[in-house]
Amino acid sequence: MKLDLKLYRGYVNKEELVVFGHVFKSWAPDKYRMDRKGIRHAVSVIHMFRIKPLENVEVTLKFKNIVVTTKTLADGYFRFTIPYSENMESGWHPYEVSCNLYDYGIVQTSELLKPFESKVGVISDIDDTFLVSHSGNFFKKLYILLFKNINKRKVFEDVVPHYQALSRAGQENETASNSFFYVSSSEWNLYEFIDAFARLHKLPKAVIKLKKIKTGISDFLFTGRGSHDHKFEKIKDIIMFYPNLDYVLLGDDSQKDPYLYERIVKIFPENIKAIYIRQTSRRKKQQAAAVLKNIESMNVATCYFSNSEEAIAHSERIGIL
Repeated sequence: MKLDLKLYRGYVNKEELVVFGHVFKSWAPDKYRMDRKGIRHAVSVIHMFRIKPLENVEVTLKFKNIVVTTKTLADGYFRFTIPYSENMESGWHPYEVSCNLYDYGIVQTSELLKPFESKVGVISDIDDTFLVSHSGNFFKKLYILLFKNINKRKVFEDVVPHYQALSRAGQENETASNSFFYVSSSEWNLYEFIDAFARLHKLPKAVIKLKKIKTGISDFLFTGRGSHDHKFEKIKDIIMFYPNLDYVLLGDDSQKDPYLYERIVKIFPENIKAIYIRQTSRRKKQQAAAVLKNIESMNVATCYFSNSEEAIAHSERIGIL
């Protein structure tokens, strides 16, 4: 029996540490290499959804002087949420998770974030916010996912300079940066694809939070669809974990981001500094514009834009940059 373990970037505050991952029978989704073209690439993507997570398997976290063991949930997911109050330097710190099953053992490492001192945290959607995905067109989105590898996928013009400027905003130390979180309705199956795309385009390094993993071809056909409530919960968790930050939220109008962000503002009326919504079609959507107008009535700056140049100018105008 083969065993695999996939870790994701975690995070820590002054009281608590959170890291998470999945355990798989045989290969994790990212073991099917993403450097292929055409049909071979399509087969690789489909394989990313033909995985077998393992339930109730012991995993052990090692971080500095901590050693803690837990077990995986029904979908192979595990999460360590543990008290932690030791002093740490700001930045990224390595952690290790090990797993043993029968005669097989595996050890993987990843990183967790201790935020730099800052006033701003940035939470961004992924599809059609910085990664061109055509989420509003089911067949086009599926075609691009299957036949366009990361080096052929497009990033929206001027997104990278906007995100890099948001990362540096208010930081005087060149090694410091503001904390970024990428939250999406894409599933954990696509984690490596998203992370590789972000690295390729030099987008800020981020904690990535995705949707429950999927395990079959029928699931693959509906990737990124369905309820977006998990995004609401994950954004809520981030803000509650770092309640002293003002947040910039970035999304698009192809699905539910304006409505989701409106709910967030109503629950955290003191935490949201600005909301950016990308226009994905030729015309602005009246309902999205109405929602943003309501958000502005709650003293949160909004920008409904078709080009990131507009978003950059808005960030400068309201004093974020």
